[in-house]
Amino acid sequence: MLQNNLADYKIILASGSPRRQQFFKELQLDFEVRLKPVDEVYPKELQGSEISDYLAALKATPFQGGLLPQEILITSDTVVWHKDKSLAKASNATEAFQMLKTLSGDWHEVITSVTFTTHQGQKTVHHSTEVKLKELSDDEIWFYINTCQPFDKAGAYGIQEWIGLIAIEEIRGSYTNVVGLPTHLVYKTLIEMVN
Repeated sequence: MLQNNLADYKIILASGSPRRQQFFKELQLDFEVRLKPVDEVYPKELQGSEISDYLAALKATPFQGGLLPQEILITSDTVVWHKDKSLAKASNATEAFQMLKTLSGDWHEVITSVTFTTHQGQKTVHHSTEVKLKELSDDEIWFYINTCQPFDKAGAYGIQEWIGLIAIEEIRGSYTNVVGLPTHLVYKTLIEMVN
């Protein structure tokens, strides 16, 4: 079991996301949350998974040089990719409405990258899930924004919330990835690292 193999290691999750923290608890992994701010800016020429790969690795930079040999730092980033454009977190209700209006009735890609940083080096993996939203009415969009305040989420929505219950028509790929962490990939990568 992975838990036994990790007995000599300490996992550090550098994420304030309650969803990612809950996934680690459900994976039954012992971990410690450590947060260090980083300016999430990426080169404009990057596209899709290149953006989330870059940002996941960038979030590890404040920790480098300070990790102990038995520590594994995990950082991650989620990007909603639609029509060759990244939809980041909305800064206000108007932006959130515009994003959801754009995604309405169409397919989009949710890409989550996870970077594993140790004393010895770094590895980044990512997973992509395709999601199809139904046509959303303006009233449905505003109801969701006003009741759920989805301003901390890429693409201005959380699949685990009300909008996921009424609007997700089809998913191709990992569900947990859309929530914010490809748990199957995290598990697989940790096994490879400690075996």
